[in-house]
Amino acid sequence: MADEATRDRVRALVRDVLSKTMPDAAPEATPSSQAFVGDNSPAKSSSQSSAAVTRDESAKLVITEDDVRGLERGAVLHIGENARLTPLATDIVNDRGIEISRRVSRSGLKKVSTVAVGADHGGFPMKEELKSFLTELGHRVHDFGTNSESAVDYPDFAHAVARAVADGSADVGIVIDGAGVGSAMTANKVPGVRAAACYSVEVARNSREHNGANVLTLGSKTISSDQMREIVRAWLSTDLTEERHQKRVSKIDAIERQYKR
Repeated sequence: MADEATRDRVRALVRDVLSKTMPDAAPEATPSSQAFVGDNSPAKSSSQSSAAVTRDESAKLVITEDDVRGLERGAVLHIGENARLTPLATDIVNDRGIEISRRVSRSGLKKVSTVAVGADHGGFPMKEELKSFLTELGHRVHDFGTNSESAVDYPDFAHAVARAVADGSADVGIVIDGAGVGSAMTANKVPGVRAAACYSVEVARNSREHNGANVLTLGSKTISSDQMREIVRAWLSTDLTEERHQKRVSKIDAIERQYKR
C-alpha cells in the first residue's frame, strides 16, 4: 500500500509540473485573424503583381503624358535608369498608383575601366568633351589623337583605337569624326573589333546588348554634346548578356575567321 501511495504522489507531482510548463492550447481562429487573408495578403499581392499590365519605355530619356496615358491603376511602367518624367506624366502616375520600375544597368559603368578615344579634326572638340565626361564617370582614358583642328585623316585614328581594343590594352573604344560612318568602316577592318556608328540612345544600347559592339563611333556634325553624353552613358552601361544574342555574335566572329589569311 505504501508503494502504491508513493506512486500516486509521484504521478500527481509529474502532472503538476507538466501543467505549469506545457503551453496553452492554440486558440481557434477568430474572424479578425481570418480577415487578414485578403487584399493585403502577400500571396494575393504577388499574384496581382504578376498579372499587372506593364509597359516598357526604358529606351526613352523623357517620359511624357503620352507614354503613361492608357495605363490603368496598378500598372507597372519600366523606364530607364536616368529617365525623368514630365510634370503631367508624374501627376498621372501618382493619381493612378502606377508603379515605376527603373531599369538597372546590366554591367554598370564600373565594368569598363579603360576607354581608348580618337578623333579627326572635325571630331576634336567633341573628343575633348568626351574625355572630361569619361573621367567624371571614373574611367581611364587613352587618347590616340588628333590634338588640334588641323586637317587629318580619320582612318589613322580609328585604326589606332581599334588596335588598342583588339590587343586588350583598352576595354572599349570611342571614335569621333564628322558622321561616324568612316571611322566605323575603318575600325571594323581590325580583327576582333565590332564597331557601331550610333546616333541615338536606342541604337547605342542595341549595339551593345544585341551585337556586342566594343567600339563606338560618333558623328560630331550629327549630334549635340548633350546627346553625345547620353549615347555614351547608355552604351557603356549596357552589355551583351543573353545567350541568344551571344550565339549570333559568335556567328559574326565565325564569318570573320573565314576571311583571315
